[in-house]
Amino acid sequence: MEKDKKISGDSYGKIFVVTTWGTSHGPEMGAQIEGCPENLEISQEDIQKEVDRRKPKDPKISTTRFEKDEVLIQSGLKNSKTDGKTITLVVKNENTRPQDYKNITNSFRPGHADISYFIKYGNSKNNTIANQTGGGRASGRETVSRVMAGAIAKAILKKENKTEIFGHTLQIGKIKAKDFDKDFIEENPLRTADKLAFLKMMKIVQDARKNGDSVGGIIEIIIKNPPKGLGEPVFDKLDAELSKALMSIGAVKGIEFGSGFASTRLSGSQNNDQIEMKNKEIHFLSNNAGGILGGISTGDDIIIRLAIKPVASIAKLQKTITKDLKNTEIQVLGRHDCCLAPRIIPVAEAMCAIVLTDMLLRKEKE
Repeated sequence: MEKDKKISGDSYGKIFVVTTWGTSHGPEMGAQIEGCPENLEISQEDIQKEVDRRKPKDPKISTTRFEKDEVLIQSGLKNSKTDGKTITLVVKNENTRPQDYKNITNSFRPGHADISYFIKYGNSKNNTIANQTGGGRASGRETVSRVMAGAIAKAILKKENKTEIFGHTLQIGKIKAKDFDKDFIEENPLRTADKLAFLKMMKIVQDARKNGDSVGGIIEIIIKNPPKGLGEPVFDKLDAELSKALMSIGAVKGIEFGSGFASTRLSGSQNNDQIEMKNKEIHFLSNNAGGILGGISTGDDIIIRLAIKPVASIAKLQKTITKDLKNTEIQVLGRHDCCLAPRIIPVAEAMCAIVLTDMLLRKEKE
């Protein structure tokens, strides 16, 4: 490696390479996709549909910042088909309010990346990475770029393998979903599949907002009809790649596949997925592995659960320090979500799609 080569964390993938840019209060957010196959049918409307799913659904529990997020295709698609060249997608930031941060620019917000960016990059006024209004590249706003790229990846997977990726909110606070009605997921602002749990979850979120606080949750991502045989031995296992991609989402603090942490309470005979031949095909009698064994997909549903931390931006008075290292207190006002779980679902789906697509294209080159 050249000594002066800049190391950047803005790209993911080896063949299907996604690079994102933009900051929360900058002019635009963007995604560049390289390695997409030619003649893939996908329209601006298809991409827009995924981006719209990321928008806040209910101002009582979500941010009141509303962005049109109209997807602008700058290259790579013609007549709703990919042309084999680099795809460039952009949305404009039109509803920025940097003035909301005027009174706290000299203080570190608890739970945010402000202080870790300060530790890494310092406090120079010329340091554009450390001095970004609203979190800069650490802001959840950057995830809109991932969703745009994920829409392309979803289209590839659907065409190649009829793969379907969807998520739902499994838990908010201490309230867990028990029933599962897939059709209900996109009908409610919390994206839970349990109609009865929804009312209790809403109360928890609304109470937290009234108290100037926030609440965390657990989401589950289900991948149906995933391509078989994805993943590489040792360091590029499929679950390792998915973990890296999903843990790169700012609010994700934990991950498990299949039976996950519950497997620690089981015996081997309970946790093993026994195997039989059925209609001349390999069939697993259970799916505690979550569709991945030895880091390689088996073709069974891939089941992933993510722990989503409470939103860090809250109105409660908290202790912190200033950038000149003095003790102070802070209230983070502005337009923030109260529970991130439902809005992270489209982002997590997108990251799963990007990983699977990159692995699929790698497998096709073997």
